[in-house]
Amino acid sequence: MGHPEPANRLKVLRAERDLTQGQLAHLIGVTRKTANTIERGVFVPSTVIALKLARVLSVPVEEIFRLDGLPANSTGSAQ
Repeated sequence: MGHPEPANRLKVLRAERDLTQGQLAHLIGVTRKTANTIERGVFVPSTVIALKLARVLSVPVEEIFRLDGLPANSTGSAQ
């Protein structure tokens, strides 16, 4: 089994709130380019940025970000 890949629903959640990338970036204190790279999955944000996104979008972090390829009941610990 390969390593889990990070994925996100940022574009969908942003669009549902009628926010541009620039507006979202301003609200979380990053550049539009950074917001774009997070949205495309090129850049995985820090915990602080992820928490800011969750607050601005009014959703839990887990609703924005997930690990594809990781079983739903996995704790991520080695056994």
